[in-house]
Amino acid sequence: MVREKIKVTNRTGLHLKPAGLLCNEAIKYKASVSFQFGTTNVNAKSVLSVLAACVKSGDEIEFICDGPDEAEALAAVVAVVRNNFGEKDE
Repeated sequence: MVREKIKVTNRTGLHLKPAGLLCNEAIKYKASVSFQFGTTNVNAKSVLSVLAACVKSGDEIEFICDGPDEAEALAAVVAVVRNNFGEKDE
C-alpha cells in the first residue's frame, strides 16, 4: 500500500469534469485507488463517490493505492491533481 497527500489547487475543486478525469485515470490500474478526505474514504474509480466528497479548491486529500501496480497508479492520479486536471488559470 502506498499513500500521498496533495492539495487540490484548481479553482473549482472536484466538480464533474475534474472528477471524470481523475476516475478515467484511476480505472486504468488494477490496484484499488481511493482517497481520504476528512473522515471519508472515497473510491477514486467512482465519479459519484468523488463528487459526493465535495472537495473544494484548497482542500487536502490523501490518495491510497493498494495492488500490483500501486506505485504507478499513485503517480498517475497525483499527476492529474498536480496538473490541475488540465484546467488553465484565467
